[in-house]
Amino acid sequence: MNYLAHAYLSFQQPQVLVGNMISDFVKGSKKNDFPTLICQGIMLHRAIDNYTDTHNATRDAKTFFRADYGLYSGAFIDIVYDHFLAKNESLFNPGSLMSFSRDTYQVLEQFKDVLPEGFRMILPYMKAQNWLFNYRFTDGVRNSFRGLVRRAAYMHDSTRAFEIFIENYKQLESLSGAFLPDAECFAKEYFLKIMNG
Repeated sequence: MNYLAHAYLSFQQPQVLVGNMISDFVKGSKKNDFPTLICQGIMLHRAIDNYTDTHNATRDAKTFFRADYGLYSGAFIDIVYDHFLAKNESLFNPGSLMSFSRDTYQVLEQFKDVLPEGFRMILPYMKAQNWLFNYRFTDGVRNSFRGLVRRAAYMHDSTRAFEIFIENYKQLESLSGAFLPDAECFAKEYFLKIMNG
């Protein structure tokens, strides 16, 4: 799951949100350098990622991308999941998704001093281009795919990935619909466990 899903699955806890958003920029035991709730957010992120990677829907969704992108298939699926989460009208109509996105950026700005350098560098772009809101649109997915390829060592073009996404849109939507409620249930249970010690 990508940034929107990790923000959503922070359950309106600011420091947990920070940890959940920065986890990919925090290596190993470095998580212990952060305040307790941020550390718990990092652990929540890692648990969600592990759950995502082992879910049957993710396994099936990866098959669409595997021939062209191999081990990077899962990274594309993370973005696909954010797209369908953003489009879920029972969670986010356009106005509420915009508010959620702004609130998320505001929290991250409040904790700017503790953000890892790598995340602190991308935050201005995330805000200016409103990544969280723009996952809602296919153009936002296209841009996210391009960004993924720019950051990857062994990929050079996202054109085929976007074609795969469009060609298999309905199947990916169905797999996302099977996955996202399960992921939310898992994250909620994990969150309650870590918050209650």
